[in-house]
Amino acid sequence: MAAGPAVIRTPDQRLRIFVSSTLKELEPERHAVRAAIESMKLAPVMFELGARPHPPRDLYRSYLAQSDVFVGIYGERYGWVAPDETVSGLEDEYLLSGSLPHLIYVKAPAPEREERLETLLDRIRDDDRSSYKSFSTPDELARLVEDDLATLLAERFDAGRPEAVAAAAAGPPASGIPAPYTAIVGREEEQREVLELLDDRDVRIVTLVGPGGIGKSRLAIEIAGAVAAQGRDVAFALLESVASADRVIVPIARALGVRDAGGEGSLEDRVVTALADRDALLVVDNMEHVLAASRLLVRLITDVPRLQILVTSRSPLRVRAERMYEVGPLAVPADDAPDTGASAVTLFERRAAAVRPGFRVTPENTASVIAICRALDGVPLAIELAAARVRSLTVEQILDRLDSALTLLVGGARDLPERQRALRSTIEWSVDLLDDDARSALKTLAAFSGTFSLASAEAVLAATGTPDPFGALEALLDASLIASIDHEGETAFRLLSLVRAYAQEAAPEHAERATRAWIDHYRALATDAATGVRGKDQLDWLARLDLEIENLAGVTRAMFDRRELDDAAVYLWSLYLYLWIGGYLGVVQGWAEEILQMAERDGVPIAVRTRAVAEYYANAIRFWQDPAFDTAPGMVRSRDLFIEAHDLFGTALSRVSLGLALLTEASGADYATATTELETSLAEFRSADDAWGQAMAHVMLGRVDMLRNDLVAAQAHFDESLALASAQGERLGIVIAMNHRGWTRFLSGDLAGARDDFSHGMDISLALGHDESLAYGLEAFVGLAAAEGDARKAGLLLGAAQTVRRRKGFLNPGAFEFYMIPLTALRDGSLGEELDRCIAEGAGLTVDQALEHVRD
Repeated sequence: MAAGPAVIRTPDQRLRIFVSSTLKELEPERHAVRAAIESMKLAPVMFELGARPHPPRDLYRSYLAQSDVFVGIYGERYGWVAPDETVSGLEDEYLLSGSLPHLIYVKAPAPEREERLETLLDRIRDDDRSSYKSFSTPDELARLVEDDLATLLAERFDAGRPEAVAAAAAGPPASGIPAPYTAIVGREEEQREVLELLDDRDVRIVTLVGPGGIGKSRLAIEIAGAVAAQGRDVAFALLESVASADRVIVPIARALGVRDAGGEGSLEDRVVTALADRDALLVVDNMEHVLAASRLLVRLITDVPRLQILVTSRSPLRVRAERMYEVGPLAVPADDAPDTGASAVTLFERRAAAVRPGFRVTPENTASVIAICRALDGVPLAIELAAARVRSLTVEQILDRLDSALTLLVGGARDLPERQRALRSTIEWSVDLLDDDARSALKTLAAFSGTFSLASAEAVLAATGTPDPFGALEALLDASLIASIDHEGETAFRLLSLVRAYAQEAAPEHAERATRAWIDHYRALATDAATGVRGKDQLDWLARLDLEIENLAGVTRAMFDRRELDDAAVYLWSLYLYLWIGGYLGVVQGWAEEILQMAERDGVPIAVRTRAVAEYYANAIRFWQDPAFDTAPGMVRSRDLFIEAHDLFGTALSRVSLGLALLTEASGADYATATTELETSLAEFRSADDAWGQAMAHVMLGRVDMLRNDLVAAQAHFDESLALASAQGERLGIVIAMNHRGWTRFLSGDLAGARDDFSHGMDISLALGHDESLAYGLEAFVGLAAAEGDARKAGLLLGAAQTVRRRKGFLNPGAFEFYMIPLTALRDGSLGEELDRCIAEGAGLTVDQALEHVRD
């Protein structure tokens, strides 16, 4: 049914403000409120106005039904309870006010407030629909009512603006910027000043400096969102789980969307290439423990002229390009000015209300709340931890305990800044309020890096003896010692880095047992994932592993530090398909080379299979990184080591990579040897009943046939590969087979069949989020457009595909550039200049824009 026309008020129909209070007791206040409402050209709705030949209850019920805002004024009296009624008219009015906006005003002091009114006020305080303030005189009340009504009307007007509605529908913030858990409190001046710095493009690095827990990261998130809203590219790199300065480039590359899976040169070179002419802000969060990487940031701004970097760190970088911005504490009321609107007090009130709905700063507790904020020097994290205790303590009890805890920094250096001493004391005090199981759980969870799932937390806690893992997690959440976040519909957890550091320092004797359980859990998860990512639940497995990626990487580093290289190799081999789809093979190549270096340089003993895995990752991945590199010798070594280790899967997979290397040798393709290796690989996968491996071997055998121009034989292999992958539900295998089969159809003249295969493959690539397949898919549509004589479309798509390859870090197509055949025909047909112009234009397209050209 179509919506009816909007209601258009006649000039006499002003907004109606219902005023509820006892009559005689608060008569001066009612006069003052009436005058304030009328001064705003609004209509006061009051019991005493006008003739009323109706029962009082019917009258105020009717008045309420026609009102727009409810204003409640309360003093000391509860009001008269009529015969046969259980509540007074005063309480009944509040109960009947329903969903109206509530503005509540309570007179103070009120030493003789009746008990039933106190009970009603407690209920009102717990109602999160109500704005609750105190007053002492009629004039003060009038000012409050006038201000609050003006604010309420402005908020309602803003909420109805088209841009506000559009913003509400626009969804989450720019990709890569962490979604904040709560709205920022205060910091308006800091945001304005930092944004002004960034508006000056001669300012290249801005460092937000301040002690732990001061809110540097939260401020950086807000600034990043504001910059993204201006239309600039923003990338957000989190460094809290990075162990050394030489690894800082990895999260920066990940934040920029550069997949370390190919391309010439170092990962840093590929990041520079990806940034190129982009007008971008790179946020580098938590850098204090890797300050040696400052030189990397300087190189980036030197090589990328339009790049600005916003850093958060407890210490300045001390480089010439740096503009340091000190992030101080939140505003705290001065001793002689008890301002309840100060940002520190507002933060306490909001966080306390989050754990105890209805909590407000009132005349009764104002002094204690302000004293807490002062004692904590306005440090946001300290205030949040203290506020979380209102669930079980009054603010006066919190202050008493806090005063005691802050007399000395227990377990910390006395020369630390006062804020850090206060913050550490607050954390320690919060931990002391936990029961033994929750305290032990916190020490265990300190082993985790970054985000982790509920299942992982429960498994590791159970392994270390926590009797009720879920109960312990809830206790830690209640104490604000861990944070709960939503990750693509799944609940995940993070420890604040400061809390993790405290827990690790507080219990070094517990750390070994916790770390062991953490490593063992993720090793078991990797083993399960090896099967899971190959099947119909592939997308679910990929999402789970993506959530845990920081821990997956952290476990690798922990095993390296412990010289558990054999276990590390098994672990990384189990994650092979996930690492491929996720674009992390370049990272693994570095780890593989590290294993070989530790074995050869440091004499760390490794098993034959470990060396085979390391040789595979070190050489097979380099194939995609450096077209001039001869991969074959390394793959022969890997194959022979896998044979020696009696690892059939490893042997067969190394033969697949060896076959690919032999097809692309600079001296010319060795079809015979490649075919022998690939046929042997297929036989080995069959003997192991490994359908995934068989699908990969069939693709490579089909490639050999395509290069020999035997399209019938090639398509037979691709059909078999597709059948095997489809039976498993393994999407990457399906994409690879469909793309290859599409090219056999294309080269056979069946453009409709080719388009069907390419289209289905592209859809699956997008669902997987696999950038390499996306690039191959775009190149397939380049071929189709060129075959149809559409030089503009072919050029645009090729430019976009080249950008994807360059930005994601893989440039070697592996001798699979069949789109060059029709493209060359376009050039020969005098369309070369148009093609080149469109390639340049296409390089600036986003993926979504390129896909529009695919679909048209």
